[in-house]
Amino acid sequence: MPLNVPVLSPVREKIAIRPLRRSDREPLRLLLEETGVFTADEVGIALELIDIVLGKPEQNDYVIFVYEEAGVVTGYYCIGPTPATQGTYDLYWIAVAPAAHGRGIGGLLDEHAAEMIRSRGGRLVIAETSSRSQYDATRRFYIHRSYTEVARIPGYYRPDDDLVVYGKYLVPQ
Repeated sequence: MPLNVPVLSPVREKIAIRPLRRSDREPLRLLLEETGVFTADEVGIALELIDIVLGKPEQNDYVIFVYEEAGVVTGYYCIGPTPATQGTYDLYWIAVAPAAHGRGIGGLLDEHAAEMIRSRGGRLVIAETSSRSQYDATRRFYIHRSYTEVARIPGYYRPDDDLVVYGKYLVPQ
């Protein structure tokens, strides 16, 4: 899928995966809260990254794209190069509005992120998540999208909440 180009679908109204705009901040805050998965602290962290991208467009640490359909923001992702690595990127956030779940938007965002990473010389994507039951669908999503669990740290977030790390190589090893 070409980057920054609106995608037309015969099934859906006009859709686009496009760079973050200032007007997206509030819809993304609501989207993150509506998921019912993220804690208030996690939403705050996501908003910090959004604010960095909006406030310092020249920075290269974070890249954010949103999924917009018929003028409504229904998903987004945030990636960035992992410091001190060669071609490794972190998938910091990928989220879709609950009302749009099951329509393939997460997959489209993941594909777009992978293409963006490849275009910047990236070869490996790392995604971290929680072992809490609220994240069951998230972990299934990563596995379905060809990510592999590469690490688990017991009790990382809380005594009964592991850090689960997934990785996906974008080029043959």
